[in-house]
Amino acid sequence: MFVGMTNEITPFHVTVDDADIADLKERLARTRWPERETDPSQGAQLDRVQALAEYWADGYDFGFVKRLNAFPQFRTEIGGLGIHFLHVRSANPEARPLLVTHGWPGSVVEFLKVLGPLSADFHVVAPSLPGFGWSDKPSETGWDVDRIARAWDELMTRLGYERYGAQGGDWGATVTASLARQFPEKIVGAHFTMAGVKLDDTTFDDPTPFEIKALADLTRHRTTGSGYRALQDTRPQTPGYGLTDSPAGQLAWIAEKFWTWTDPDHPLTDEEILDDISVYWFTATAVSSSRICWESSGLDAREVAVPSGVTIFPHEIVRPSKRWAEKRFTDLRWYDEVPRGGHFAAYEQPELFVEQVRAFFSLLA
Repeated sequence: MFVGMTNEITPFHVTVDDADIADLKERLARTRWPERETDPSQGAQLDRVQALAEYWADGYDFGFVKRLNAFPQFRTEIGGLGIHFLHVRSANPEARPLLVTHGWPGSVVEFLKVLGPLSADFHVVAPSLPGFGWSDKPSETGWDVDRIARAWDELMTRLGYERYGAQGGDWGATVTASLARQFPEKIVGAHFTMAGVKLDDTTFDDPTPFEIKALADLTRHRTTGSGYRALQDTRPQTPGYGLTDSPAGQLAWIAEKFWTWTDPDHPLTDEEILDDISVYWFTATAVSSSRICWESSGLDAREVAVPSGVTIFPHEIVRPSKRWAEKRFTDLRWYDEVPRGGHFAAYEQPELFVEQVRAFFSLLA
C-alpha cells in the first residue's frame, strides 16, 4: 500500500497540438544526416531511416491520438506519481480482470488491436509504465519493477479487482513476474510472451534442435544486438539528450527494434511503427522510459510459483523450451509454440495473442 495517495480516478484523452506536429516536421526537415553505413550490421540503415522519416513528416496521419482515444482512458495518482491507463470493461459482469503490461520500446498502443477481442472475456486494464507515455516521469530513484508491481496491484485494487490475471512481455513480463511473487494470493494466473530463464550448465543436457537454435539466436542478440541495453542499463541520461532533441534520432533508436525483433514475413506497417514512436516523441520520454533498465537490471529471472502460461513466438528474443521454462515457472500450466510473430506479440499477431491468453486462462478456476 502506498502512503499519501488520493484515490481519485480521472478520465483522460490524449491530445497533440498542431504546433507540436509542425515543430516535428520542421525538425525532420532540418535533420543533419550521417553518412551511409559501411556494413548493414552497424545499425539502422540510412535509406530505411530516411524513408520512414519522410513518411512521418509527409504522409503519416498522426492518427495514434484517435486510435487511443477510441478506448476509455484514465489517470490516477499512486505513490506520488500520476499513472495513465486504459480500462475496457467486459459486457459480462462476471468476466475476469486482466492486467496487461507493455515494455520498451513499446507502449499501450501495442494493445489497441486486442483490447476489444479480450474484453469479450476480460475486464482489461493496460497501464503506461512510469516514465512512459502519459504516466508521470519519476523525479527520484526507486521505481524498479518491484515498486511498479506494487503500484499495479494498488491500481487493480482501486478499480475493485481483488483477484486478477496478469500478462506481459519485455519489461511487462518482469513486472508480471514481480506481481506473482509479491501478491500470489491475488494473481489467478500469469501469462508471458517473453519468458526469461536462468541459463546454467544443467540447462543444456542433450539439447534439442529447438534449444540449440534458441540459444544461438540469444547469443547472437547479446553479442551484436544489445548495445542499446548497455547504455540504458548504465548511462540512460546521456543518449537521451540527442533522442529528446532529434526526431530522426528517436525514430532510428526505436524503429531498429521493430525491424529486427519482429517477424520479417509478417511485418508491422510504417503507420503502426510510427504510432509507437510518436508516443515517445510527443511525450518526450526518451530518457524517463530508459531508466527502467537502470533501475531494474538483473531482476528478470526470479522464480514464479503461481499458475503460469508461456507462449513462444518464433521471432522473440528469448525462447525457452518447455523444460527450460519449468525451471523458473514452477507451476507451468500452459506452454505453446505459435507459427508467427515476434517480440511485440499483441501488436504483430493480435488474433494469435488473444487465442493464447484465452486458452491459458480458461484452464484456471
